[in-house]
Amino acid sequence: MYTIRVEATFAAAHFLTEYHGKCERLHGHNYLVRAFAKGSELDAAGMLYDFGDLKGRLREVCQGLDHSLLNDLPAFAGSPSAERIAAYVFEEMKRLDPAMPLSAVEVFETDTSMARYEP
Repeated sequence: MYTIRVEATFAAAHFLTEYHGKCERLHGHNYLVRAFAKGSELDAAGMLYDFGDLKGRLREVCQGLDHSLLNDLPAFAGSPSAERIAAYVFEEMKRLDPAMPLSAVEVFETDTSMARYEP
């Protein structure tokens, strides 16, 4: 089995509507997002999936979130937690290329706090 990973970043603000504590107030993060592709078959070039294509899809999705108030986006109407952001990034990347062997997305709010989505 082969796994590849790419990274991208974006900066955004949010607040957690169903949370009681300091994160219910408006605040921001410099998010780090990692996308993983996994599979057992390599193409004729010996690659699972092109790094450039994977990174391009991830950057395209992250650009749509960059410098936004995540609560204003319909996808996060409930509460834009790191878990929901990870699922959103995953689904948007798959929408851009359904054949992509995407296996997981990780979203870091800080160096020590991360949520991972893998269907």
